[in-house]
Amino acid sequence: MKTTVLLLLILSGFSTTAQVLRKRTVKLMGSRFDITIVAADSLTAERNIDTVIAEVTRIENLISDWRADSQISRVNKNSGVGPVRVDPEVFALTERALQFSKITNGAFDISFAAMDRIWKFDGSMTEMPSPEAVRKSVEKVGYQHIILDKEKSTIFLERKGMKIGFGALGEGYAADRCRDMMLARGIKAGIVNGSGDMSTWGKQPDGSPWAIGITNPLRNDTVFAVVPLRQSAVVTSGSYEKFVVFNGKRYAHIINPSTGYPATGVSSVTVFGPSAEVANGFSTSLMVLGKEAGLKLIKKYPQYTYILITDEGQIFSSPRLGLKMHSL
Repeated sequence: MKTTVLLLLILSGFSTTAQVLRKRTVKLMGSRFDITIVAADSLTAERNIDTVIAEVTRIENLISDWRADSQISRVNKNSGVGPVRVDPEVFALTERALQFSKITNGAFDISFAAMDRIWKFDGSMTEMPSPEAVRKSVEKVGYQHIILDKEKSTIFLERKGMKIGFGALGEGYAADRCRDMMLARGIKAGIVNGSGDMSTWGKQPDGSPWAIGITNPLRNDTVFAVVPLRQSAVVTSGSYEKFVVFNGKRYAHIINPSTGYPATGVSSVTVFGPSAEVANGFSTSLMVLGKEAGLKLIKKYPQYTYILITDEGQIFSSPRLGLKMHSL
């Protein structure tokens, strides 16, 4: 449900300390992961990158809904049949995701995995799906039918055919986990970027903060702002790479799980805060909710700041980011 639109991670070209920076790109959770570690020497950095890869792989094996032997796959196979016991870690992640589904009134819904993919964003669509097809596409979606039993650590999907999936939320969780693990191991700076769900800590070897460039959604080959990462996580969702246009209206690839219709009105949302997992939930939700309802929601959570850009190019951002309010 998320498009990676964080195009530019700005790295310094030199170090004034004895520290070295090492970066590796790998495919994990079906997506691109860029792992950057700052350490006293190259061997230490590379070994810790290996540790990050092992941790993301462990999480993937627990929560992947495309691996037949994962705990989430077992939950999905038993939808409408009975509850499935899962590890406390999986239960807690599901519990947090379900809470997000509730606070967004279904704009974010972990049962979206059961949605029929009737919208095509590869250029093959020539007409809008019928209202009946749209309604049918989401008939097995509904977070209200996910039953959690904390005492027994079980998950039960009440409706036959229901599915839950973590998608990019799992990437954000993995990035947060790896950041915390590295800090516990004494690695004082680095980045774990799971397909745009980015957790950072510390500073670059020259002492400067990590910084990112935010893509201009109206000209996606350009950057309209460079933002230093004073908070440890950042996630962007965007609609400008995958969309269809019918009757002059643009429909994004991010689908509203409660209606089955694509999001409209917002072309890009970037969310900064302490957790990539939570920032991902917000960025996706704001795309679905639209400008007014989305900004009303995120303003209730002052730990998180935002940059929201409408389809018309209007920019709305948290005052403490210090960006000028203007149009692209």
